[in-house]
Amino acid sequence: MLMPKRVKHRKQFRGNMSGTIVRGTTVTYGNFGLVSTEPCWIRSNQIEAARVAMSRYVKRGGKIWIKIFPDKPVTKKPAEVRMGSGKGAVEFWVAVVKPGRVMFEISGVPDEDAKEALRLAGNKLPCKWKIIAKEKAPEKAPVKAQGKAPAEGGAADEN
Repeated sequence: MLMPKRVKHRKQFRGNMSGTIVRGTTVTYGNFGLVSTEPCWIRSNQIEAARVAMSRYVKRGGKIWIKIFPDKPVTKKPAEVRMGSGKGAVEFWVAVVKPGRVMFEISGVPDEDAKEALRLAGNKLPCKWKIIAKEKAPEKAPVKAQGKAPAEGGAADEN
């Protein structure tokens, strides 16, 4: 399972998942990506299950990138325990995912195989998702020759 090697604070507040995401919204490494469309917590075992489903479908071909990491500890108290006596022990680790976050990327396989592998991975996750393709960079306009701009009035002085 994925989890941090060490953390500054062993237990965290639950926080909230409202708001929008700024970074991690574009496909940067692969050709296709799996994007979340709603906020959720994704556990480390769910990330691992999605990774295994993708790699098995493409028969360990191509390249897969996991762009989320479970760095938030979630605590839980045992069943039938009275109130009080502190916060529970860390039960599992989650990655906080907000809408628009690219969670997985894939390249190096045919487009149909990449989409099917991402679909299988998405079915292992607890949130709604969509598959997007990498955006092509816009073509740059040709640069004009460096020179002096004509004077105001339309024509250049010839005196």
